[in-house]
Amino acid sequence: MKELAITGAIDADLAAAFEASPNPYMLLTPELRYAGMNSAYLAAVGARREDLLGRPLFEVFDAGPTDQGRENARQLRASFERVLRENRRDHLALIRYALPATGPDGETTFEERFWSATHTPIHDADGRIAYILQHTTDITELEQLRRRVAGADRKRAINAILSGNVLQRAEHVQEANRQLETERNRLLDMFMQAPGFVAVLSGPDHVFQMHNAAYAQLIGHRDIAGKPVREALPEVVGQAYIELLDSVYATGEPHEGRASRVELQRSPDAPLETVWLDFIYQPIRDDSGGVIGIFVQGHDVTGTVLAAERQKLMIDELNHRVKNTLATVQSIAMQTARSHEDPRSFAESFQARLLALSHTHDLLTRSHWEGADLRAILEHETAAHGPHRISLVGPPVALEPSPALSFGMIFHELATNAAKYGALSAPDGQVFVDWAVSDLTKPVLHLTWRERGGPPAATPTRKGFGSRLIERNVRHDLAGTVELDYADAGFCAEFSVPLDRGRVS
Repeated sequence: MKELAITGAIDADLAAAFEASPNPYMLLTPELRYAGMNSAYLAAVGARREDLLGRPLFEVFDAGPTDQGRENARQLRASFERVLRENRRDHLALIRYALPATGPDGETTFEERFWSATHTPIHDADGRIAYILQHTTDITELEQLRRRVAGADRKRAINAILSGNVLQRAEHVQEANRQLETERNRLLDMFMQAPGFVAVLSGPDHVFQMHNAAYAQLIGHRDIAGKPVREALPEVVGQAYIELLDSVYATGEPHEGRASRVELQRSPDAPLETVWLDFIYQPIRDDSGGVIGIFVQGHDVTGTVLAAERQKLMIDELNHRVKNTLATVQSIAMQTARSHEDPRSFAESFQARLLALSHTHDLLTRSHWEGADLRAILEHETAAHGPHRISLVGPPVALEPSPALSFGMIFHELATNAAKYGALSAPDGQVFVDWAVSDLTKPVLHLTWRERGGPPAATPTRKGFGSRLIERNVRHDLAGTVELDYADAGFCAEFSVPLDRGRVS
């Protein structure tokens, strides 16, 4: 009870001080209705307490029916809303706000007044805003004097009249300006650090006002500040970009470019470099809506464009290879069918030849279709017969995809014939493959396939599919020559194939 009594006494003292203060104060609820005011406030606004309590502020004082009056009321309401939204004190160093006055004839007129005000949130026990406290000062005479007095007299008069509260509010405004400057610098830092290139151009000549680091990197870190585009980037003249800027400035319509090609000098004294850009030219307008500059923003998409071009080339190449492969499969099927009347033997031979083609495709896929090594192709096609029966001697020879496929089919046919009729059909038979490359300026591959330890080779009475495939691949696809020798000691084939389309390592 004693504590409650003390608290009550303090509240009473505060209320008395509030009422006795010579400075105008009033309290508003969060709904902006009058909750209280002191006598100084009533005297300042010329109203009675009973006419204000519980009523909305902007119903009592609406600042007049003019556009200026409505704007003044909007500024005052915005200050209260900032207090409620941000839960902190807000200052109005100067606001023009007319008050209604009743003349001798009973007509209501609005008297122009100037005020300086501070709005402070008052919290309840739970920390919520219960009221807004307004401390206001009528500075109408000061503002009128400021308008009348000129030069040094104006400064002396203002300094003599300004008192502590107004100075404090001016200091608060200065602090707010400093905070705005800090925010401006933060936004400028974000502008400079943006990952895309950004620039601001002004006037009909498109003078560079500012640009970020990404833009500087794009143009080779040239000194372009304060220069028109034609002078700063002379290489773009004639590439239609200045004409686009002129159009945006004249029409006020933005322009967007997608994967647009431009030739730029990326470093001093360097040749022009092709760059691909996504960009937008956005007009900058003044308060009246007129275009005063252009905001440039975009990204360097050169890597993406080149990747898309490479992908298209790869797809075109894949289509070409698929067509060639299908043509090869069709030829294999037709030739195999001519040599095998029995469906079972046809299926076995056809499947084996397709597997040989598949093996070479696997080798090419591992190298992303850049080529395959000759030894690797030979090992693939002869692995089923055991490495101890196949002797491979020769240097590394890198073949392009097309020759690699042809050699894959040739070696498959040679190995198949050796297993059926030649050296690999006998337990002790062997195959020796030797190769070398001559004339490195115009390299030619010389390869010999020799079979030993098998039955004597016999010249075929008719040319089978294997022989035709070997000769066709060597002469037509590889532009080379082949000699087939059916000797008693064993079959032998000698190849001579130019490698000017291939790579030798």
